[in-house]
Parts: sequence; C-alpha cells; structure tokens
Amino acid sequence: MPKFRRGKNLKDWKSQRPPADEGKLRIVGGRFRGRQISYSGDLITRPMKDNIREAVFNLVGGFIKGKAAFDLFAGTGAMGLEAISRGASRATLIERHFPTVKIIEANVRSLGGDLKVDVCGADSFFWCRQFLRQPDTWPTEPWFVMCCPPYDFYVERWEELSALIGGMVEAAPAESVFLIESDTRFDPEQLPDSARWEVRHYTPARVAVLKKGFPDASHEYR
Repeated sequence: MPKFRRGKNLKDWKSQRPPADEGKLRIVGGRFRGRQISYSGDLITRPMKDNIREAVFNLVGGFIKGKAAFDLFAGTGAMGLEAISRGASRATLIERHFPTVKIIEANVRSLGGDLKVDVCGADSFFWCRQFLRQPDTWPTEPWFVMCCPPYDFYVERWEELSALIGGMVEAAPAESVFLIESDTRFDPEQLPDSARWEVRHYTPARVAVLKKGFPDASHEYR
C-alpha cells in the first residue's frame, strides 16, 4: 500500500511569502520567485492555493532541475510555470479551456521570451493518448509529470484517468517524478504500483508522489 505521511498542518503554518494580489498567483520559488501571474478567477481552473503549492514544491523541488515538465490539467498554469522557475528544462502545459489558455500564454510571455514552454489548448485525455502513441516525440531527459485534474474526475472518469497515469508512468524514463493531486475521496491504493507512492495530506488536497527508477535509496522522499 502507499506510504502515508502527514504534510504540514496548513491551518497553523504561515508562509513567509506575502500573499498574491487579487486575481493573481505568486510563483513561490526558483528563478521567478515572487513574480505574479494572472488567472481568470473562473472556478473551472481551481488553482492550488499558494501555501499548498509551496508545501508541495518544498517536497519535490530538489528533483525538478533538468527535467521535462508536463502539467496535464494546467488550469492557471501555475504548476508548470513553478516547475520552469525551479529549473525544469522545458514544460508542456495542457489545458482545454481556451480563454484560460490565452491567459497562460500571456503569463509565459510576461516571464520572458526565452522559456521553453509549450501551451497546448487540448483535452488532456486526448493529448496523452496521442503523445503516448508517438515515442519518437518523447523528451529524452527524465520527466516531471503533474496531474492535478478536477477532483470529480477521480470519481466520474477514473478509468480514463487511470489509463492516463499508468501510460505516462510506463513511458517515462528512469529518474522521472510524478505528482498527483486529488481530494480525500480518492484512494491512492488505486494508483499503479501503489506501494511506491508517497502520500501527503494538505487539506483539502491529497498529494501522491512517485519517483521512478532512481539509482539509490538516497532519493527517497522525506
């Protein structure tokens, strides 16, 4: 079964970083630390709260540098841009809500024109099926895959979501890292090879992390 660890008690933990302005999210670490990015405020995007995102990236941040990042249900794009800020070699952000795609593209431009960020206006399930059928297009460096879909998908579309996660895990090269966000309705024992996932609770989120094929135990999550 997955290894459960309690995350920070976010009711008591206060970030030292100032809150973002209204209608903004703040990049919390790395090259663009402190920079603000816009989002629509539409509930369809359900951005991860800044303090939860900070706690999550404190957990995985040391494993991101040099990896190809995939933000599979990008929403605001904050997760993918956080990965770029923390040293990901490139990032692909997939979001089906086209008004939000335009905002993400504007945020990428605001951070600088030299970023290797590809923003795809597509359904993530369709995009992943197509991607997995074309191995000649896969990045050769290890991957950092973020899967933060609407929580209802774990209930209503789990068969599709399971196939997506399982396919990406199988395809990814050694030393890849996976981050899955759900709520407490989802049982992480349903994840592929569930015993290898580290699970943390950041109420209301439940986060599961997998490292694939690291060469030694020193890369275990703590």
